[in-house]
Amino acid sequence: MSGDSSTVSALPGAEPAAGSAIALYARKGPDFKAKLAATVERLSAAAAAHPGRIVQATSLGAEDMVITDLIARHRLPIAIGTLDTGALHAETVDLIDRITTHYGLPVEVFRPQAEAVVTFVREHGERAMYESLALRKACCGLRKLEPLGRMLKDRSAWITGLRREQSEARGEVPFEDRDDAGRLKLNALADWRWGEVWAYIAEHGVPFNPLHDQFMPSIGCAPCTRAIAVGEPFRAGRWWWEDEQAKECGLHVSQAAGH
Repeated sequence: MSGDSSTVSALPGAEPAAGSAIALYARKGPDFKAKLAATVERLSAAAAAHPGRIVQATSLGAEDMVITDLIARHRLPIAIGTLDTGALHAETVDLIDRITTHYGLPVEVFRPQAEAVVTFVREHGERAMYESLALRKACCGLRKLEPLGRMLKDRSAWITGLRREQSEARGEVPFEDRDDAGRLKLNALADWRWGEVWAYIAEHGVPFNPLHDQFMPSIGCAPCTRAIAVGEPFRAGRWWWEDEQAKECGLHVSQAAGH
């Protein structure tokens, strides 16, 4: 793709660059207005039910940027937190400051324990994630799961950008779920389609990761993300060397359910 939004977000009413994610994907469904209203209602209800104890766990992807915009636009008392794994693309890390600049909202940043990362790399090397599924999951564990645990400590609810359309494994994602600790897990955009995510971004000038303009719909750590080809599944660019059924890092897998 030729479009590049690394310095400029989509502007309401502006003509998107040819080949950009907005130009390619932004499409509203006939029920989009009702879907948007229901999403705001879900977010508002969760904020009211969990005062001071709810956080948006943003991956800084397109879906999560929509949720952050809704939180800011409707002045919802929901904290915003993210994981800086130490292996993210520079473009992804830049979004943290862009959120604060654009919305005037603080972002809680949780990083892995430095000693644990150093030890892991010393013992298994920089390319350990490619060596085995066990090592890749161990890397995700120390870079993502442990920091997420600190983000969710003392909180009773969290919000994700999971959508049913993202993969077969997420095809039945509910709006509300409970994690293994019993916290409310609100998947606020569960029924949104990819085109609706981008229609909202275009209409409201939401900042987004310029890597989306390079055929990366799902963006994780740099070593574990690649662009996808036309016709490939939404998450084909994540851990592409692994079996399709293994493509989760553990953030959204119920240990009680065993999957």
